[in-house]
Amino acid sequence: MSNNSTFRNVAIIAHVDHGKTTLVDAMLRQSGIFRANEEVAERVMDSNDLERERGITILAKATGIRYHGTKINIVDTPGHSDFGGEVERALKLVDGVMLLVDASEGPLPQTRYVLMKALEARLPPIVVINKIDRPDARIQEVLNEIYDLFIDLDAVEEQLGFPVIYTNAKLGIALMDPDEPQEGKNLRPLFEAIVNHIPEPPGDPEGVLRLLVANLDYSDYLGRLAIGRVFNGTLRLGDEVGIAKLDGSLQKTKITKLFSFEGLRRVDETVGGPGAVLAIAGVEGITIGETVTSAEDPAPLPHIQIDEPTIAMTFTINTSPFSGREGQYVTSRNLRDRLDKELLTNVSLRVEEAGGPDSFKVMGRGELQLAILIEMMRREGFEVAVGKPEIITREVNGKMSEPLELLVIDCPEEFIGVVIEKLGRRKGKMEKMINHGSGRVRLEFLVPSRGLIGLRSEMLTDTKGTAIMNSLFHGYIEWQGEIPTRPTGSLVADRPGKATGHAIFNLQERGEMFLEPGTEVYEGMIVGENARDSDLNVNIVKEKKLTNMRASTADEAIRLVPPKLLNLEQAIEFVRDDELVEVTPKSIRLRKKVLKANQR
Repeated sequence: MSNNSTFRNVAIIAHVDHGKTTLVDAMLRQSGIFRANEEVAERVMDSNDLERERGITILAKATGIRYHGTKINIVDTPGHSDFGGEVERALKLVDGVMLLVDASEGPLPQTRYVLMKALEARLPPIVVINKIDRPDARIQEVLNEIYDLFIDLDAVEEQLGFPVIYTNAKLGIALMDPDEPQEGKNLRPLFEAIVNHIPEPPGDPEGVLRLLVANLDYSDYLGRLAIGRVFNGTLRLGDEVGIAKLDGSLQKTKITKLFSFEGLRRVDETVGGPGAVLAIAGVEGITIGETVTSAEDPAPLPHIQIDEPTIAMTFTINTSPFSGREGQYVTSRNLRDRLDKELLTNVSLRVEEAGGPDSFKVMGRGELQLAILIEMMRREGFEVAVGKPEIITREVNGKMSEPLELLVIDCPEEFIGVVIEKLGRRKGKMEKMINHGSGRVRLEFLVPSRGLIGLRSEMLTDTKGTAIMNSLFHGYIEWQGEIPTRPTGSLVADRPGKATGHAIFNLQERGEMFLEPGTEVYEGMIVGENARDSDLNVNIVKEKKLTNMRASTADEAIRLVPPKLLNLEQAIEFVRDDELVEVTPKSIRLRKKVLKANQR
């Protein structure tokens, strides 16, 4: 395997739901990676439960496919800008990109971010238009939109000469011309396009070893795995190498375990030349951005830049009266170990102690990234209380400055007014508005990051679920003053017990309830949203007085308005500074930081 022409490394860029994972499944099947009798999970690349449920790719993953003696390494990229750190690193592993677009929806804002990064890195693209069997497919218009997008992102002349393949990933068919008959076709044109249009990896197999670590994985048996790509030289099992650390020092070590990716399995390797994507095990403390190089003659590659965190949340142990009932990990030591483990593989997070041994300040790129971490912990059996998300400010030229985001909203024309008004209140400035003439409009705003907290759910409500939002970090701006938050107060339980239908019925006119009759509550737990701006202590466990007098109206059925049951993101967006979200494997509760009513 000394000849580089045996490798092709390609990243796949696609919007949520455009069929990326289905296409990769079909490629794996047709390249014979799966044996005929092997059970294959649908949507192979989204391996984590959360990714399957939300339909988003969070972690960049790699898989390998063989086609006529060429090994094609496919690296998956997340489309969401909250995972920008993952995108930058995925692109370091490849020599070209495959842009996958739905034949009806066309290129949407989320693909824009990754494509922009790929074009900046001068990677040659292949365009795949998928779902050509859709009744509402508009293939030619979509292709024109793709050209417009490339020109808008300042693509150079060579990048505009991309090949276009038309596919139906479900059936595993690829065509060079959308009108040709589909009988008996397979994905061969796509494999050919990858081999012919994606350049061979550069590098001299005899030169100085340079392998850049671009991702981390963790195995319970082998500990930390560093995933990287050989840019120059050859790495062999048992070699003595030097690891060029981020601080400039050199750590010498011996390579004891080497893997490559075939389909979904890790395969033992003994040697890897330029272009090989490998995983190295057993190297203590190795991390992203470091170079594995020659111990005698080190030649480190430049480090990878990762987006600054813009949002912070406080994680503390659960101190409510119900603590320890539903989760198995409840102590601050469990919490600390779990956050340390997350830091091993999640580079765009930072963790600091926050006033006391039981609470930690966790910083990340956006509320989605942090909500996903909380959701993963809750599924693993953790109980944790989290505070309201805050913005990380910094001094610029002696003035307090806050992070600014470029927000792109794609929505139907009739909602333009609502969207502009909503963002005006959140200190957003409209930069441009593009009307495609298809009934949908694209609006671009510059908004302070804190103006985005809680925006997603409001925006979906206001546009009846039709808006598509995406935001990118844009820089820092002078502090923009107060942004109005929710104008309402909370309804707070003033004693423990079980909520009764009778009490809820009498409280309905005061505001919106968050729980059903029969739910257990404790003093200081938030049971609803007050219609006024102040908090109100209420007795939600009050029983109906029973007398032996009959009344003509006594047994009329009470009618309860269905409660608003908050999910994790809504709860995080709802809380104020003096409130917490209590997250356990079974429940999400809202509470006051100070539970006793007389101390508040």
